[in-house]
Amino acid sequence: MMRNLSLSLLFLVSGFLQAGYKIERIDTPKGIDAQIGGLDFMPDGRLIVAFNYGKIFTYNPQSKQWKLFAEGLHLPLGVLAISNHEIMVMQRPELTRIIDRDKNGHADSYLKFYDDFGLSGNYHEFAFGPVRDTKGNFYIGLNVASNNGGILSEPRGTFLSYDIDKKDLEGDYNQKLVKKEVTRMYSCVPYRGWIMKIDPQGNATPYASGVRSPNGLGFDHKGRLFVSDNQGDWLGSSKLHHIREGAFHGHPASLIWKKGWKQNPKTMKIKELDDMRQPAAALFSHGILANSPTQPLLDSTQGKFGPFSNQMFIGDMNLKRLLRFIPEEVNDTVQGTLIPFLDGNELGNGNNRLVFDKNGALWVGKTHLSWAGDEGLKKISWDEKTDFDILKLKQIPNGFRIFFTKKVDLKSAKVIANYAIKKYSFDYNSKYGSPRKNEKKVTPNSIRVAQDGLSVDISLPALSPGHVYQFETPQLKSSSGEPLASSLFCYNLIELIQN
Repeated sequence: MMRNLSLSLLFLVSGFLQAGYKIERIDTPKGIDAQIGGLDFMPDGRLIVAFNYGKIFTYNPQSKQWKLFAEGLHLPLGVLAISNHEIMVMQRPELTRIIDRDKNGHADSYLKFYDDFGLSGNYHEFAFGPVRDTKGNFYIGLNVASNNGGILSEPRGTFLSYDIDKKDLEGDYNQKLVKKEVTRMYSCVPYRGWIMKIDPQGNATPYASGVRSPNGLGFDHKGRLFVSDNQGDWLGSSKLHHIREGAFHGHPASLIWKKGWKQNPKTMKIKELDDMRQPAAALFSHGILANSPTQPLLDSTQGKFGPFSNQMFIGDMNLKRLLRFIPEEVNDTVQGTLIPFLDGNELGNGNNRLVFDKNGALWVGKTHLSWAGDEGLKKISWDEKTDFDILKLKQIPNGFRIFFTKKVDLKSAKVIANYAIKKYSFDYNSKYGSPRKNEKKVTPNSIRVAQDGLSVDISLPALSPGHVYQFETPQLKSSSGEPLASSLFCYNLIELIQN
């Protein structure tokens, strides 16, 4: 396939290159709405697939046979294989343990594992996850509600709102437009807008607040939890959060469920909220990198999927794109680089759920959930041919060091004009999204190419924390004349390294 990163009106990615990646479409079961909310592999190599409309199948990649494993679920948006005969599923009302006790390939036990969170009936109250840490704890993400829909008269869990009376929210929960007193996205029942931690016995802890639509959860190579969050009110652009216990990530609706909380978040000053929030590890510059990011997945394949070990791959619902996140830790803060990985019609959009198989192939499940997207299942394999690409980006004193997968051409690498760099930020306030703010062209002071040709140091004027640094480098070539596979990349600068 072509690793198509061509220039478009909306997305400023340039160049295309023959890639070492093959994309295959996997036929899904006949008669099934092929929107996929969860993917995982069982130890025996069977793929477990949760379809949005309530059925879960296993797929044997060797025999190419599908088999119904479970059914009757309510919008399952995540699945985790515990063994060859047991899975955890995050459906709308609960985290459910499903077991095939007689080992015939079809589940016979459905057990509630955790459901102590609120349901108002609002259409936007999705539930995502689970993922599991090395100690056996599970983590889930709970969406906030939308003012494009009301609630049921008898919600599950305590009702609480500083904005509006309960009776004014009640009505057609899919279509009622809630009057303006309520915030655009709201949390009127417990733990909406929270990441929850659930121990192996099913006991839950409210772990971190301030998320809006946490569609993707995943751990990196150091066991740190990351969550993708979609652009909207209080999110100038979509974000990738490094989740720490007790942290507030910016959307204030969830704060009312914090233990001991007494304030109305809507009346708090923006600066007060901003001082509380933990900056996102990465920003998906809207209209440039991604519009609706999904699951972050660690490349733990030990080189079976290319030279990107310990980086994270991330899908997007709206775009025909996968991205890479390259983390960097500075002063105990995780920040880093986002870069497009695969683009094009063959990949398609709706890239919602990702999982690697034991051979290092990446499986991608698609959905649209009535928004932009697609449906179906694809498999991406690497043929061990490495492109000329950005391997990683690292902050250095007064600039950045770009590492390449192959030696860079010295002539093209030394030309300052071949590095189009700009910096910008996004507003933090209650408005829906933000244009790029304080945008400014940044001209390098100098370029130094490493003796081995595998990296370039770019010296810049004083760096500005709180800004995205966007690089466009389509003129760079490898020593053998190859253009970059991905010539646009963005570094989210939070902390400066010590000189």
